[in-house]
Parts: sequence; C-alpha cells; structure tokens
Amino acid sequence: MKKLPMELRQLEYFRMTAKLRNLTRAAAELGVSQPNITVAIQKLEALLGLRLFDRSQKQVLLTAEGEIFLRRIEPALDTLHDALRELDDYKNLAKGNIRIGIPPMIGAYLFPRICSSFQKLYPNLSIYLYEEGSMAIRENLEAGELDFGIIILSDIPSTLNTFPMCTSELMTCVPTDSPLAARSSLRLSDFDGENLIVMKHGSFIRRMMADRCAAEGVAPNVVLESNQIEIIKHLIENSIGLAWLLDCVTKDAEGFRVLSFERPMHFDIGLAWKKERYISKAADAFMDFCKKTLIE
Repeated sequence: MKKLPMELRQLEYFRMTAKLRNLTRAAAELGVSQPNITVAIQKLEALLGLRLFDRSQKQVLLTAEGEIFLRRIEPALDTLHDALRELDDYKNLAKGNIRIGIPPMIGAYLFPRICSSFQKLYPNLSIYLYEEGSMAIRENLEAGELDFGIIILSDIPSTLNTFPMCTSELMTCVPTDSPLAARSSLRLSDFDGENLIVMKHGSFIRRMMADRCAAEGVAPNVVLESNQIEIIKHLIENSIGLAWLLDCVTKDAEGFRVLSFERPMHFDIGLAWKKERYISKAADAFMDFCKKTLIE
C-alpha cells in the first residue's frame, strides 16, 4: 500500500472541524487562522483523493468517507496525545525511572541517605535497585542494563565515567577470642590458614584480596559466602571466622574487633555510568542531586 506523506497537523485540523462543524470555530479552538485550516484540509483531501466534508450547507458536515476516516484516525490521535503527555511528564520529572546497581556494603551505608533525600525532592521518580558486587555492576553498566552504579572506583574501565562520592578504608573484622584480636594492625600474611567469611562472587574486594593473597602465597580458609552484612557481623561475633569489610559498615561495631592493615587500604566510592550513553531526565536529575549534595 502506498504511504501518504500526511501531516499530523492536517489530521488535527480535520478532527476539530468535524467535531465543531465550523471552520471559524475550529480555527479559534486551535489558535490558527481559518485559511490555514482550509488549506490543510484541502491538501488532506487531495492526498486521499476523496471529499471529507460536504460544504454545500451552512454547517461543514462529514461525508460518508469522512465519517469512516474520522472513526479510524481518532483512536490513533488519542494514543499519540497520550504518548506526548506522558513524555512531557518525563521531561518535567513528573514521571521517570532510574536503575541503580549498588554493592551490599555501600547499599547498607551510603545509599539510604541519598535515596531518602532525593525522593523527598522528586517524589514521582521511581528508583529500582539492583544489589550486586562492584564487578558485576560494572558489567551491567557496560551492557547498558543500568543507569548508574555506586561502586568502588578502583581499576575502572575506560568505557565508564565516574564521580567520586566518598573514601572508605578496608578493615579486618576479627572475633574477640581470636589471637589476632590482640594486634593493633594486621598484615596479609596473618590470614594464612584463618577461617574467612567473604562476599559472593562479583565483589571487587573479594577478587582484589584473593589476587593479593595468591601473589603472596597466603591461603585463608573460606568457610562462608554471604552478601548480607548483618549476617556476616553475627557470624564474626560467633567466632565463625573473620571478614574484610569497609569502615563505613564497621563503625560502632560491637562483639568483634575492627583492625586496620599495617599499610592501610583506602578506596574511593562513587557514581559510575557508561560513556556516550543516553542519560534520561530522571537519571540526569539524580546525578546532579548527588553532585550538589556532596559539594554542599
């Protein structure tokens, strides 16, 4: 079937004229001149090869063909207007979705404060959280499956943009009855043969520490894997093993000792997103909010 180069404006002019049965009133309703409507309808009739209106009477009435045409295009025009109104809501931040990946440790500390303040400012925007390790989140960002990740910013691939938000230190959490609890700080060699609780695969800290231990010939005994921070803390309290956690989740810790490394390990935590990826209005508002909140 031949495609007609029909303009939406012509269809709107046609529908309003059919509704009001008067060219002058239709022009006033649409905020245009009557000649504009007359010419647009004439062009539409020429494209269709049919008369849509009977102009022989005082009122402008639809022909039989015009009634059929109106019946067919009206639902499409309504759908289009609904789509435009919805897009306008997104543009004005009356609607919108933001997909954010966040590791368990960072989610337990940093994100609740950011999320609470952001949603008070933008109550109509929906945030969907995906809890994964930093490494898994990087992969999802590069695949375009997330808008942002709030992750550890070490060894970031060149395909991602980043914005630092805070710095955290990696600590060792040790049961109080462990011989290591009496130490003031720890070395990597101290973990050889020790029972260790680790985050699940996809964690940047787990992979980094495993690489460092392997490089120095240190072999901890991994006894449990969990991404639930509170569970890990209870396991340490009950002498199941020790764990490496960021200081942001070990503040005010009770029931176990929190020790630094002899050579402290600090990590930047921040926002990451894929370069050259389309940023929605909602996602852009979240990014601006994070930057402004941290600067202030």
